[in-house]
Amino acid sequence: MVKLHIHIKHQAWFQRLVKEFWRHPNRLTATKVMITMAVQAIPFIILGNPFLVVTLSLGTVAAALSERDDHPRGRIKALAITIISFAITTLSVSLLKPYPILFGTGFIASTIVFVLIGGISERYRGISYGAILIGIYAMIGYREEYLWYEQALFLCAGALFYGLLSLYLLYRKPWRLLEEQLATGFMALSEYLKEKAKNFPSEKSEQTNHQAILNIKVVNALEKCKEVINVYGQEVKSQKQLIPYLQRFMLLQSLHERAASGHENYEKLADKEEYKELLEGFAELLHQLSHASKLVAENMLTGEPYSHPVSIGWIVNALEFEIEKVPQHHKQLLELLLHNLNRSHQSLKNIDLPDKSTSVPRLGQDERTILQRIKEQLNWSHPRLRYAIRLSACFLIGYLIIQHYKLENGEWILLTSLFVSQPTYSETRRKLLERIVGTLTGVSIGILMLQLLPTQSGQFILLLASGFSFFYWRFSNYSYAVIFISIYVLANNQLTTESGGYVLIPRVIDTLIGSLLSFLTIRFLWPNWQHKQIPKLLSKALQNNSLYFNAIINRTNLQKDDYDYRLARRLAHKADNALTLAWQSMQVEPKKRRHLIEQAFKLTYLNHALLSYLSALGALYQDHTKLALAQEINTAITLTLNRTATRLSKDESTHIDSLKPVLMNLRDMINDYSQGKERQHLRLIYNIAAVSNKLLKESASFQK
Repeated sequence: MVKLHIHIKHQAWFQRLVKEFWRHPNRLTATKVMITMAVQAIPFIILGNPFLVVTLSLGTVAAALSERDDHPRGRIKALAITIISFAITTLSVSLLKPYPILFGTGFIASTIVFVLIGGISERYRGISYGAILIGIYAMIGYREEYLWYEQALFLCAGALFYGLLSLYLLYRKPWRLLEEQLATGFMALSEYLKEKAKNFPSEKSEQTNHQAILNIKVVNALEKCKEVINVYGQEVKSQKQLIPYLQRFMLLQSLHERAASGHENYEKLADKEEYKELLEGFAELLHQLSHASKLVAENMLTGEPYSHPVSIGWIVNALEFEIEKVPQHHKQLLELLLHNLNRSHQSLKNIDLPDKSTSVPRLGQDERTILQRIKEQLNWSHPRLRYAIRLSACFLIGYLIIQHYKLENGEWILLTSLFVSQPTYSETRRKLLERIVGTLTGVSIGILMLQLLPTQSGQFILLLASGFSFFYWRFSNYSYAVIFISIYVLANNQLTTESGGYVLIPRVIDTLIGSLLSFLTIRFLWPNWQHKQIPKLLSKALQNNSLYFNAIINRTNLQKDDYDYRLARRLAHKADNALTLAWQSMQVEPKKRRHLIEQAFKLTYLNHALLSYLSALGALYQDHTKLALAQEINTAITLTLNRTATRLSKDESTHIDSLKPVLMNLRDMINDYSQGKERQHLRLIYNIAAVSNKLLKESASFQK
């Protein structure tokens, strides 16, 4: 038997299967859930006790939805807290359900408490969400004939079994979750580079807008990486264990800065036939860098050594040769772009060369105590408290409807409200449509499948398949995930009640009611219309861009720790993301709330352009000695950005001097340099000043 195992292990097909399995993190989570449900349930299927099958599987799902990326030691703490909170919630349901007023009061109050606890950290956010979810599952499964502890015991047992299996696998590969997050970052960078390749031979506003949206994914991935690195840093014995991962993280940040760089508008070159082939070469180079980033991500997941594509070097050499033929006034623009992309090529090529540095770079950490974090949320303007009030209002109205009309399994209303309700109007509206369509589709398919699989064994197979599919699609396609979770709940329901097709109309009605409640609460309770937020968000973005600009021009090669520079860059990108998301949200808001959407688009576009020029300047300063500029120029740009930000935040109409004199001065300086790095540097500064001046003019529309 052992020889057979060794023989299979070394087969090429088996190794390919294992690599393919590790390449998809969602597949791993889905498989863990399916294995847990199968192992727990098979004995009870044989014994003919479907109640335990369903209860254990619901506990498994709640535990899997509560799970967050954590170090094995942190995962032990999280699992203990999860089981305790699940036990309290489920026992409360069993003991208080016969007393509607007492139960309703406790349920609404605990919802607010759990949501606020979730604001402490990502770990607690998962646990609190799971606690609310398992409470609703306990309501759906409650039967008076059960012993008071019976359902709570098996729901928690299902959660514990899944938690232990997941913990065992994590101990086998303790750095796996950190590798997954870094891989997600490189994959997001790959998508961004692929989209940026469409700029050549032209650049349209729609493409730039899509780039800004993809940039959000990269920045969010970087934020998530930082969070997980900090979590691991709190648990490992020596910080030096983190150095290889920190170096990958720093590389990802550097690659992103280069990818986000904008040097010039290449539409003028695209109009000329002789440059078409050259620009297509740049597009191919970006495609190849995108492919290389994707390979890095996949190799981190599979554990294979990274092999850098040799074709990138060939393309770089070919572009260098072609650029030599270009007239001098266009040549410098293309040289700077090629240099930037070549640096990314060299960084990826040498990714596995060990860095001899033993210092651990600083990362930003949240140093607030748990009490401070909770206190900050106890403010009517805090989005977390508002979300808690809205969700509890949904639950209160839904619970009153269930009690008044004596709805059987009406807790589906509460379940729908939990899934649909989101912190913002735009997110809730998107989830609303996906939830309704997904539920209708899922229930329809589920009823058909139950007719084809009338036996308990068939229904159990459907339960396993739908549970696996839900977790597989949960992050990549929410609509599909809703379809499969609807089928899963239907299969659970069929195993215990054998209600068949009779649940179609009640479930659809429950879904519509729950969705409507979610929509109405966000519509009338602090909808936070984004047109009111744009001035504040733009002000923050301009302030952070000013800090980023100062961090770039004041940066020296003698600095051992560039934490301040990295922090300024991160804050600038986060502010740009917030502005882009606000503009996106405006598009789904009611028409009368969208009267400034055109101005918002212009400002979002200009801010992203400014950030891309700043990124290009930052990337240039990493490689070359800085050009000594007159302090008046740097000061004028910084003051314009800061004064515009202040005017927006205070809603004032104060006059701010135009940057036209600075632009004229820079134009003269550019003309004094016929070629070289100095001219390229000055053109970037000129572009930064020009966009800052445009932002100054366009932002005035929000003071009218």
